[in-house]
Amino acid sequence: METALTAAATTPSTHPISRYPTPALDSLPDDLRERILAVQAKAGFVPNVFLALAHRPDECRAFFDYHDALMLRPSGLSKGEKEMIVVATSGANRCLYCVVAHGAILRIYEKSPLLADAVAINHHKASLSPRQHAMLDFALKVGGDSSQVDESDFEALRQHGFSDEDIWDIGAITAFFGLSNRMANLLSLMPNAEFYLMGRVPRG
Repeated sequence: METALTAAATTPSTHPISRYPTPALDSLPDDLRERILAVQAKAGFVPNVFLALAHRPDECRAFFDYHDALMLRPSGLSKGEKEMIVVATSGANRCLYCVVAHGAILRIYEKSPLLADAVAINHHKASLSPRQHAMLDFALKVGGDSSQVDESDFEALRQHGFSDEDIWDIGAITAFFGLSNRMANLLSLMPNAEFYLMGRVPRG
């Protein structure tokens, strides 16, 4: 396991995954080490964000706890719709890591090899429902000009069947990944090579 983690610390082009040092697995608190190994067992590799943020274990733990609280909670948003929010707002924030990594997850959830690229660049060119377009319009407003969000924005989303709790989810995911995007850009965080091809070929 530790050999695989060491190998994951650089991209195929030998660029380091982060401007900051990535800690050795055996130097991490037990709970973080177990969390990383569980991700590796499920995905077959360790997403570089875990290794990069583990540079500060307390912040890493808090980051992933909040991530899971938002992305895994029961919601009126599907798993795919949550990833659409991540990809669209990460595209707006020019975050390479999050667009590539979450674009892969979006392709898998929606079983659509082409969707993530359009969502990242211009979701109005993507084959989405009117509800999903409205959701992403709102997310981009929260991400880009949150001071201008008002009751008319909530009412427009209610017209598409979103509850006020769903609207909280849209805004919170947008806000959380605004932090994630900025940290990834600060660290010059590089995506794992595996993410680029995931979900590109439809499964039969």
